[in-house]
Amino acid sequence: MKVLICAPTAREYRAMRYALDRAQSLRNSYDLVEVGIGKALSSAGVSRALTLAECKYDMLAVIGFAAAAIGRKQGDIVMPCKAIHHDAIIPEGFCPEITDPRSLRGGDEEVVFTGDSFVNGDIVREVKARFGVERALFDMEIAAICQVAELYDNLPVVAVKYVSDVPEEGHSELSYEEFANAHSDFTPLLEKLELV
Repeated sequence: MKVLICAPTAREYRAMRYALDRAQSLRNSYDLVEVGIGKALSSAGVSRALTLAECKYDMLAVIGFAAAAIGRKQGDIVMPCKAIHHDAIIPEGFCPEITDPRSLRGGDEEVVFTGDSFVNGDIVREVKARFGVERALFDMEIAAICQVAELYDNLPVVAVKYVSDVPEEGHSELSYEEFANAHSDFTPLLEKLELV
């Protein structure tokens, strides 16, 4: 299978590049691209990569760090099954191309909620209550990348994320930075990706 790995940040790109360069043998063939942070930049980055690609990909993989709700801990690796924009406050049924959940190739029951900001404990609790979930991940790219994948022949998408912080437990941007600085080798994420 030919997979385009999408890394939102330079740090995530370096950590996955390190893992790919050290891998002895891989079942899949991978290309890696840094797509940018946030919904708009990551969408543009993925679109550009797919448009300029000299091959056809079988799947997109979004890797990196994500915040989580209580029930997960720092260092857990999660492969969510759905992605939803949490900051698209639109009446139900009015704009389903934005509000409908996107299916992911992950086996974990969590939904990843995508928004254009870091989340704190209050935001996590509000999103959980609004969507009626207990467990969740939070990122700034996946739901938007799924929309791009739909435009490119409905490419399947998988997300493989390290839980970097749990805001409901008082974690902050500093907690994220400390965790991210200590995890510069994404070999565990690559190993999970190999199983998809």
